[in-house]
Amino acid sequence: MTAIDSGIDALAPVDGLSVTLADGVLSVTIDRPDSLNSVTTGVLAGIADAMEGAAHDPRVRAVRLGGAGRGFSSGAGISAEDASDGVPTEIIVEANRAIRAIVALPRPVVAVVQGPAAGVGVSLALACDLVLASDKAFFLLAFTKIGLMPDGGASALVAAAIGRIRAMRLALLAERLPAADALAWGLISAVYPAEDFDAEVDKVLAALLAGPAAAFAKTKHAINAATLTELDATLDREYVGQSILLNAHDFREGTRAFQDRRPPKFTDS
Repeated sequence: MTAIDSGIDALAPVDGLSVTLADGVLSVTIDRPDSLNSVTTGVLAGIADAMEGAAHDPRVRAVRLGGAGRGFSSGAGISAEDASDGVPTEIIVEANRAIRAIVALPRPVVAVVQGPAAGVGVSLALACDLVLASDKAFFLLAFTKIGLMPDGGASALVAAAIGRIRAMRLALLAERLPAADALAWGLISAVYPAEDFDAEVDKVLAALLAGPAAAFAKTKHAINAATLTELDATLDREYVGQSILLNAHDFREGTRAFQDRRPPKFTDS
């Protein structure tokens, strides 16, 4: 089997995910705009497969991770079925695999955040090497609003970027962080006016394509090894904690309250 046979060409189509390769750039796009690109287990598995495949495909020199329409990703969806049956832990497994694959990929990965990034959508963005945002974008760790904890490695990825105190504020209070503030805090790489956003993203990708691939790979590995030392342990801790919370009263109450558009009444301790 050749490298290309085990790379991008070997990927199976995934509903809600677009994967294309052109001129050295692999574009991985969550294509569920009606739900602001909420992710499913299948979409997360497809992202992981694409990143893992890119690592073995010499045609890929950079990766663009984005969302269709006006948002990056609203995270895992909350439906009436979710509220009654609970979100399957398989979605956490695939989210963790996607995060690990993005971080491990020996190619630069650029998150293109033109609108909201929430929940595990924040984790997907921050796992990337460069996070480019429109001035219309914002970041939101909304987990505690429905009785859950951050997952997808957010506990490590956010704190590694902005420090413990600011990470606690985002995680505990579930406040929106506008793109300009995210840049000032050091959470993201750059913010551009919405009308210039696509052109600026293209400039960054062009610079990566023209750069030294081998040096980029070793630089990425070195910086991640120095700053994300707790990522694997964090993913494991989040899985254990979230599995417990998904079966607790507060999650069921939180999702019902969200659907009913009322404040939740949490009782777990």
